[in-house]
Amino acid sequence: MGMLDDVSAGFSLWIGVAAQSVGRLIGTVKAPRRVEACEGENGLITLRLVSKAKSGDGALPPCEIAVASADTTRSLPAAWAAILRGAEVELVLRRARFIFRPLELPNRAMEFLDGVVRAQIDRLTPWNAADAIYHWTPPQHVGGENIAMTIVATNEGSALPLAQAFLDLGAAGIEISTNVSDSERLAIYRRRAVGQSEFGRARFAMIAILATTGALAFLSASAGAYLADSYDADFQQMQQEILSRRAVLRAGRNGTGNSALDVLVRRKHETPSSVLIVEALSSLLPDHTYATEVRIEGDKLQIVGLTRDAPSLIQILEQSPHFSSAGFFAPTTRSTNEPGERFHIEAKLKPYFGTGS
Repeated sequence: MGMLDDVSAGFSLWIGVAAQSVGRLIGTVKAPRRVEACEGENGLITLRLVSKAKSGDGALPPCEIAVASADTTRSLPAAWAAILRGAEVELVLRRARFIFRPLELPNRAMEFLDGVVRAQIDRLTPWNAADAIYHWTPPQHVGGENIAMTIVATNEGSALPLAQAFLDLGAAGIEISTNVSDSERLAIYRRRAVGQSEFGRARFAMIAILATTGALAFLSASAGAYLADSYDADFQQMQQEILSRRAVLRAGRNGTGNSALDVLVRRKHETPSSVLIVEALSSLLPDHTYATEVRIEGDKLQIVGLTRDAPSLIQILEQSPHFSSAGFFAPTTRSTNEPGERFHIEAKLKPYFGTGS
């Protein structure tokens, strides 16, 4: 059970991380609205709508709020509260909150710039890397072998609560930046908030997709196995028929008389023709004799009828090339109301295809 629990926990963690990533992507697609929140010298933050998601957002006038106060939510106009929900907020803090430190490094440090700057934070600022949020301006080549940049850092304890306040107001994402110069603004920190509804929908959708994929894979494997067995049985049967046909053809070429044509010819010559038998019998019987019943079973003929001379019929049948071993299989009887004797004659049939009788 321990291994099963570990697998289940790992799967759940993977689903959670993937759902969170998908949720962030959904949030990005669904929230193109951008709001600029600039901190003034008086500590108030002015909200401006930079871009709108739809024409219905309208053009709102700027709004000043004190984010650090406990009454931020109550003091925020309803229209701005609706705008902030799901919006991307750029929080532009005053330069006085940040420390600007120039840093010059060798060119080869470009590949490891993040690690190098992180190691230099406690030397350049009053905080260590874990307690500060920081970034740097784009490196500039100086002196041919060196690069120069400016490190911009601030204490996360004073900046992150402001960012969290906007996330609590429903913002989809927050970016902390400051003006490095009159014409340049540097982003120091970014964070996105994934709504629980988006996370739940993404998690449910991923589990449903995996379950459906697993079920389809199982059905496909089962159907493949069944069809493979069925096709294999049909293939084996076809192979047997091919081998049988080849054997018959080889036997016919070798003169053994077992080909399909030989079998048909032999059956024709060995089996008496019913039509020829009836025709021969009608030509043999005298005018005073007529049959009331004629039965052909295999190579045996049985005749029941009336005649004036029953014994003469035996001789007539024996002389015919179609019949042999003629005899009575029941007694010959005579009735007062019948014009002759009632006979019951049985004879063996012989295959004959001549023209004479």
